[in-house]
Amino acid sequence: MISSTGLSPHALILLVLAVAFGLGVILAPFVIPILRRLKFGQSIRTEGPESHQKKTGTPTMGGVIFLTATVLAAVPLGSLQRGRSDLFFLLFALLGYGILGFLDDYIKVVMKRNLGLTAKQKLLGQLFIGLVLFWVLWQVRVVGGTYDAIFSIKVPATDIVLELNWLYLPLLVLIMIAASNAVNLTDGLDGLASGTAAIAYGAYAVIGIVQGNANVVIFSVAVAGTLLAFLVFNAHPAKVFMGDTGSLALGGGLAGLAVITKTELLLPIIGGVFVIETLSVLIQVISFKTRGKRIFRMSPIHHHFELVGWSEWRVVTTFWLTGFLLAGLGIFLEVFLQ
Repeated sequence: MISSTGLSPHALILLVLAVAFGLGVILAPFVIPILRRLKFGQSIRTEGPESHQKKTGTPTMGGVIFLTATVLAAVPLGSLQRGRSDLFFLLFALLGYGILGFLDDYIKVVMKRNLGLTAKQKLLGQLFIGLVLFWVLWQVRVVGGTYDAIFSIKVPATDIVLELNWLYLPLLVLIMIAASNAVNLTDGLDGLASGTAAIAYGAYAVIGIVQGNANVVIFSVAVAGTLLAFLVFNAHPAKVFMGDTGSLALGGGLAGLAVITKTELLLPIIGGVFVIETLSVLIQVISFKTRGKRIFRMSPIHHHFELVGWSEWRVVTTFWLTGFLLAGLGIFLEVFLQ
């Protein structure tokens, strides 16, 4: 892959990573005090682990830090690339769900409604953004004359391609809703969602290189770089939380990458930690509703490990390692078994 700027893949990655990380590190010390002055503090659930109560009041909505830094890092270089419509689709997925998350956070923090948007309101918002993204995809890939089986899915590690045509619409919407909610559920410990997401975006940077899509590389590295910068302030003990502003956006961006790179069926592997977290909630709810018994001490499962005696840092680093191994498996299936 050679970018339109003439940079080699390694030089392009290093440039985007350096710019993204630098912007994130510069922005955070300005934004965090503003969030604190505006009293945008996190409310901690009373039914959560008791050790988390000391986090009450920590500035939230910090997702605006890495979202802003991502745009500032990705757009200038991405605008120089061929096929830059891919980049703007990815940014739309990231920012669309980020705006929905911002509304949810705003209602929680400013309007003092601890649960934010209702489940129905959030689902309708996610559904609407998914439909808009399908329309955008249709415009840039079909009307724009670059249709390349975008409405199909590829079975990992095989040559099988399933043409879905208009049936791709419900699949895209499902992926968007599932991914954004999965990252949102994972965002419960200092650095957990940001570190795991950085790993997943790093995996997509590798896939982008292999597929020769410079815009996928730029977007993925930009998000990963800003997340690494955010981790400087979000790792335990966190000075800022990303809020739904960040977690919903990160899920939307990952889903967008899966769509553009045709790895929809690999996303559950690359983002396997998010899937595990979501399944733990579903299993807990189903078990309690049907048998009146809980499988885990608390869900999502990261809280279960806390309650059995693991330190928060041990849970987070273990999940990061799991995310790294699963991301590696996803890359292996996409790159080496094709």
